[in-house]
Amino acid sequence: MSSLYELHAHRLLESPVLLLATESWVDAGLGAQAAVAHILDTIPTEVLATFSSDELIDFRSRRPIVRISDGVVDHLSWPEIQLRAGQDTAGSSVLVLMGPEPDMAWHAFVRAVVGLATELGVRLVVSLGAYAAPVPHTRPISLMAIATEAELAAQVGVVAGTAEMPAGIQTALQEGFAAADVPAIGVWARVPHYLAALPYPAASAALVDALAAVAGLELDAGPLRAAAGSVLKQIDEIIANSEEYRALVRNLEAAVDSGVTTPSDFSDLPSGEELAAELERFLRGEQGEP
Repeated sequence: MSSLYELHAHRLLESPVLLLATESWVDAGLGAQAAVAHILDTIPTEVLATFSSDELIDFRSRRPIVRISDGVVDHLSWPEIQLRAGQDTAGSSVLVLMGPEPDMAWHAFVRAVVGLATELGVRLVVSLGAYAAPVPHTRPISLMAIATEAELAAQVGVVAGTAEMPAGIQTALQEGFAAADVPAIGVWARVPHYLAALPYPAASAALVDALAAVAGLELDAGPLRAAAGSVLKQIDEIIANSEEYRALVRNLEAAVDSGVTTPSDFSDLPSGEELAAELERFLRGEQGEP
């Protein structure tokens, strides 16, 4: 057992799926965060292990939260990384690694998590994410995957070619699981770039459905799909009031429908930031005259 975590008494686990739900530095539209929150709302879980915050977290950047009652310190809540255990509606075991991304000791953290997951008989590791992309909100959410095996990634779809970019702890964990011969996959949803700063439940629903499909779990994304329908209706209303915004969406639709990954020039159209700001005002009930 690693000194980085404390293992608690827990129920018997049968070939669990491990969901990596540590806070991501990239999460457009809060796609992954809302998906994980929905899963935790629908699957009762209990703490299986707690990780050493003192060794992993910089409290100057992630300060504890103090609760003060009538001038007296009532409680201090410290950021913590936990491994929680639960079951889906069919009784399949699910583990959820949640909490802040570690600030320090990444190599030691990866070794500890991989070792613990191996001891617990984890059969598959899944992480969720969302990133801003030049796609329209009028088309179904498209997904892409990175995985430890080509066959596993192909179940979701990939972006062809080679790219280099900064990596998060979930990618480092995936590399650790690959070395331990435990299959792992990261599923990413593409969020319209002009909506990336707002909650976008359509992405969250797609991620929950993808998790259920690749992991063989029974998960209900119905509430997220209902929320997505309401949000998309509001978005359509504001876009209908602007020919410029309609042109932006049509351009994106044409690019996606033709299979072009990089849309044509948007220099004469409003930026995603401008549209996002107006949508945010609209969704907050602050819209003025069109």
